[in-house]
Amino acid sequence: MLTKRIIPCLDIRDGRTVKGVNFENIRDAGDPVELALLYSQQGADELVFLDITATVEKRKTLVELVKRIAANINIPFTVGGGISTVEDVAILLQHGADKVSVNTAAFKNPELIADLSNRFGSQCVVLAIDTKKEADGEWYVYLNGGRTKTDTKTIDWARQAVALGAGEILLTSMNNDGTKAGFAVDITLLLSTALPVPVIASGGAGTMEHFKEIFLEGSADAALAASIFHYKEIGIPELKQYLSAQDISIRL
Repeated sequence: MLTKRIIPCLDIRDGRTVKGVNFENIRDAGDPVELALLYSQQGADELVFLDITATVEKRKTLVELVKRIAANINIPFTVGGGISTVEDVAILLQHGADKVSVNTAAFKNPELIADLSNRFGSQCVVLAIDTKKEADGEWYVYLNGGRTKTDTKTIDWARQAVALGAGEILLTSMNNDGTKAGFAVDITLLLSTALPVPVIASGGAGTMEHFKEIFLEGSADAALAASIFHYKEIGIPELKQYLSAQDISIRL
């Protein structure tokens, strides 16, 4: 059984870590470099950095901040936000990123996934999907930081992206995001069982039990959370001890 991963997420706006609820009501959560160092020391398995307004503001990711964070951590580091070309990725990898997360640009130009996979390897390419369950019971893809609805079902886009070379899926449920009411088990399970690549569940973590649930019932390979770590509601060492006690394979 593969070891399950715990991944803190730094949502970045104006050089600061921020967090919202259902992608709205954004508030400050601290200095990203300090948080990154803390999570690395606490035993986080990976770290994700998402420049959440880069795409909307039509600018590139904050490269200097990426460089400063990378210099302070010794765990795999995924960077996303504003990435739309092979050159963008090359610059981020040169400045300390291990993997990149693509979202809106990849949806609008799916060949970007193939280009990145061919150049840097599929293990480097994480497809981020912001998804929302609509009144018809189906989960749909949203773009531009959750601002723009598409008519594409999440499972269909995920399958297409993996076929093009995406090596991992970062799945964020907008319905669950920031609610602390638990991850979206149903859509996570659907993708985890349908796809041959790891699925990272994101959105909704509030208790240690939620992590247990998404690993055991949602078959997620990793679970990502932000506010519960940023605001010291759950410690990563305590969470890992809890999961280990539940017979979930975890790196202690």
